[in-house]
Amino acid sequence: MIFKNLDKTDAYARLLTLQPKDLATVLDKQRIKTYQIASAGGLTYNYASMPVDKQSLAVLQELADEQQLIEKYRAVLNGEIMNTGEKRLVLHHLTRGQVLDPIQVNGENKGDFYVAVLKKIETFSQKVRNGKIVGSTGKPFKTVVQIGIGGSDLGPRALYLALKGWCTAEDIPQLDARFISNVDPDDAAEVLKGLDFETTLFILVSKSGTTLETLTNRDLVLKAITESGIQGIQAEKHMVAVTSKTSPLATSSSLLDAFYIDDYIGGRYSATSAVGGVLLSLAFGYPVFAEFLSGAHEADILSLEDDITKNAALADALIGIYLRNALGLPTTAILPYAQALTRFPAHLQQLDMESNGKHVNREGDPLSYSTGPIIFGEPGTNGQHSFYQLLHQGTDTIPLQFIGFSSSQYGKDLVVENSTSQTKLNANLVAQIVAFAKGKKDANPNKQFEGNRYSSLLFAEKLEPRTLGALLAHFENKVMFQGFAWNLNSFDQEGVQLGKVLATKVLNGCEGDEVLKAYSELL
Repeated sequence: MIFKNLDKTDAYARLLTLQPKDLATVLDKQRIKTYQIASAGGLTYNYASMPVDKQSLAVLQELADEQQLIEKYRAVLNGEIMNTGEKRLVLHHLTRGQVLDPIQVNGENKGDFYVAVLKKIETFSQKVRNGKIVGSTGKPFKTVVQIGIGGSDLGPRALYLALKGWCTAEDIPQLDARFISNVDPDDAAEVLKGLDFETTLFILVSKSGTTLETLTNRDLVLKAITESGIQGIQAEKHMVAVTSKTSPLATSSSLLDAFYIDDYIGGRYSATSAVGGVLLSLAFGYPVFAEFLSGAHEADILSLEDDITKNAALADALIGIYLRNALGLPTTAILPYAQALTRFPAHLQQLDMESNGKHVNREGDPLSYSTGPIIFGEPGTNGQHSFYQLLHQGTDTIPLQFIGFSSSQYGKDLVVENSTSQTKLNANLVAQIVAFAKGKKDANPNKQFEGNRYSSLLFAEKLEPRTLGALLAHFENKVMFQGFAWNLNSFDQEGVQLGKVLATKVLNGCEGDEVLKAYSELL
């Protein structure tokens, strides 16, 4: 494989000469039907309202080939060291199924390792849900609380909220799930105040077993249980851990059980590992989590396709490169028209910005071009009454990624004025795409819309486990492909570390740093 910066490729020079298509002119019925790619889990990626044509796609295909994007993806799947900063493998794809060759590390088959973890999750979650494992006072568990931060919270929380409605409609028995993530003590206090500790199981998530914020929240929980005054309650019978085999938590007697992850799974890529699996399997049952994994696995397989017009994640990634580097657009909005995805943009914000928010290449040399965009988002239609004004008529063009579904999860639509709520929701989604693309001419400048506000649409029949898995994997693979195109390492996060180091320094009395001390004295 050859690793070179984007601006050193022949295709990049050609990309810069391309003129964006005028959507008011080219967007028609035929384009909408043909500029789309069938993907996994019933998803389809439609890019008709992106400023590309066959010539643009041909150049993007050249870029994909020249930067060996699929070959590098295969290297990830085959266990090569693709996290060069930390000299680690990247194995989150393996948590949902083996795609290519078996991977051996220090004599251990990693595929077998992850299968064994899943089997343990399945067995444990079944015993909890059928009452064979109960709390220390003999009562069955009714609530699970995940204690984690960053990827240990954002992904699992987003997925839990995304599947809750579907599971309710399917009459799947559920355990209520809550989350403690912020080291702000008010976060833990708000969650703990309404809990019945006798029927609550806590999931402590820390790969290293030493994450300061997470362990602080653990201690708040243990203190609350101890001081609850409940006769006979034993805190260690109400807490499990998701951690590495070598962490202090792995063999701790203060835990009911432990489920393993390893250094080859980055936090923001960990939702399909035990980090998401324990919570989702307890809350909804292991079969729901297994179906979610199958959608992600299917998307991983389809992402091996060389032809960008047949590979949704690859096409999405490369169109994003065009928007970012040729058109100079620094921001992307994620706009799901599904309330169940209310926290999905926050998860994608971490996934994208922590992965590709880098200013150096894989060797640590400075880059001379822009990389990861700023990501933000909010579900429709609330967002329409919030920040869409700027999206429509602001001075910056912000590319948009819409997500929509034909049917609601609960199926409790009300017919008002001859249409259901879901029909109204999707009418708003369609209207926004067309309004952004085509704009509107008006003699009154305040009512004039320029148009050519670019968007894509990921859509399916319904948001269900398999579809959600495919949706997650789509964005994970998109981010990975963009990192390869930019020649940066999408799998480390050194930018997170400096703040942690300085926070520790403050806790140690600032160690002579007068600037830190001055700020610390303000609070």
